[in-house]
Amino acid sequence: MRRIVVCLALVAALLTVAALVTRPHADPVSAAPAADPLTTRVARAQQHLRDVPGDWSGWAALGAAYLEQARVTSDPALYPRAEQAARKSLSLRRNGDALVVLGALANARHDFATARDQATAALRLEPGDGDAYGVLVDALTQLGDATGATDAVQHMLDTRPGLAAYARASYDLELRGKLDPAEALMRRALADAVDPHDAAFCHTQLGDLAFGRGDLRSAADEYAFALAADPAAPAAQRGRARVRFAQGDVAGALADFADLTARLPGPGYLIEYAELLNLADRPAEAAEQLTLATAAQQLFTANGGRDDLATAALALASGDPAAAVKAARAEWSRRHHPDVADTLAWSLHAAGRDAEALPLAEQAVAGGAHPATYAYHLGVIELSLGRTAAARTELTRALATNPYFSPIDAPNARRALGGLR
Repeated sequence: MRRIVVCLALVAALLTVAALVTRPHADPVSAAPAADPLTTRVARAQQHLRDVPGDWSGWAALGAAYLEQARVTSDPALYPRAEQAARKSLSLRRNGDALVVLGALANARHDFATARDQATAALRLEPGDGDAYGVLVDALTQLGDATGATDAVQHMLDTRPGLAAYARASYDLELRGKLDPAEALMRRALADAVDPHDAAFCHTQLGDLAFGRGDLRSAADEYAFALAADPAAPAAQRGRARVRFAQGDVAGALADFADLTARLPGPGYLIEYAELLNLADRPAEAAEQLTLATAAQQLFTANGGRDDLATAALALASGDPAAAVKAARAEWSRRHHPDVADTLAWSLHAAGRDAEALPLAEQAVAGGAHPATYAYHLGVIELSLGRTAAARTELTRALATNPYFSPIDAPNARRALGGLR
């Protein structure tokens, strides 16, 4: 097959793609009924292991099933079960399947250094393992090792071309600002999608790319396609809510977020919902969402996760910039992803420390990605430092890239530009 070259040598988190660690050859159960495939798959795997408790591959498959359940339900309480099953597999036989599950679990817990090490160990056992490369790509991307991530995604494309590889390669390009090739690769991933959940994932990513360039019509179409394929797709519903708000349908956006957060009360969704509730002059309900987000973050931490980036976002939403700086700096000490640089820069700005913020805001865009949010943050920081020409450039870029990038910050950018003029 023709070698696919990733430009210039790739989400969050693409950690949703990490669910593709399931090994069909290692799964001891047959295809599950469409009604509730994951529950059925777990139950059959458990029954198989009651009958054949020494099946190392069955234990690895059970771990993968638990991990997929945790992803779909946003229930981190399933993480320990996934870990126990994978470690049971390893106790019976050292094998790549279990190491990949542990690596994907580490990614889910945001322990990206451990995920990298588990994937590397799996590749020592099975050098051509596409699933292990997928875990490695996700880990290196989040750690900020752009060159290593590109190399790993190229290996994945060479060893197992298909939806998982194309999706990761698409994100790699997006992080470098190569948006047209990124969209082309995501459409190639969509062409390989057979499962409706995979199709929904691809359409959602295409919707996000369209929204990022301010194309509301295309974004709305892609999110609609995603929800037609999988009516419960959370990221697609979140995308639809953002489009609805941008189009002036505040009630529709709030209804989407209310349903979404009732089903999947993750910190990110709850923080966005709180922001919209505040804009709708419903502060008491907004505060309730932030309380729920704090509880969700505590549950994630209690089950082995660590996400100081979410902690920083919560602190910013709660008006505590000092806590945001502390959390974002802790995350930066572990990984240098552009999102972390941007969040730390914005936290420092909120704390009145713009001179410290500026080099981090510049680093966020240094790799080539220049989304509207990064540009806005950089522009505001420059404006605070009296660098009016540079601020005008970045604020203009933010609104030209996507005039709907934030229900709060986009209007702020317009006001700031008006003041500069």
